[in-house]
Amino acid sequence: MIIMINGAFGAGKTSAAYMLHQMLDNSLVFDPEEIGDMLRKIVPEHIRDEKERTDDFQDMELWRILTVDTARELIGKYNKDLIIPMTIYKTDNFEYILNGLKSIDPALHHFCLLASESTIKQRLQKRGDALDGWTYQQTLKCTQALTDSRFEQFIETDNISIDDVVNTITEKLAIYQDCTQ
Repeated sequence: MIIMINGAFGAGKTSAAYMLHQMLDNSLVFDPEEIGDMLRKIVPEHIRDEKERTDDFQDMELWRILTVDTARELIGKYNKDLIIPMTIYKTDNFEYILNGLKSIDPALHHFCLLASESTIKQRLQKRGDALDGWTYQQTLKCTQALTDSRFEQFIETDNISIDDVVNTITEKLAIYQDCTQ
């Protein structure tokens, strides 16, 4: 099983992923941000394609390829369910990764955590992100883009705790499990 938890920076994806991981015995948390950090270290900006020379590692074509390939290899090698927290709203990357993950697990579960711009900014401040830093700068475009229907199943998180988010995810997973048995 692959559980993809999408949402703006500060929506609660990583917290929900690790809490869910504690509840699912046969699972791993795979954060594609680690691949992006690795690529930034390995591939100097001057040798990247022109369109890849941005402040966002998701603009590197290798990032999306390695994200899908790593998920495939993790499942193949360790036979574990994957919980994948990531902020992914750019259409090409989202479609590539979604379709790639569905080729591994056709029953892929995608959840998108939504919150208002003000809630996101409060959460970013609370976790210590630099005011007006990169994550703050992404807030408006993420919160607007992620409301598109392609990102469903939505979970509104403005007024609920991470426990409630995880309970909602597990309830939806249980409903799915009941329908496939």
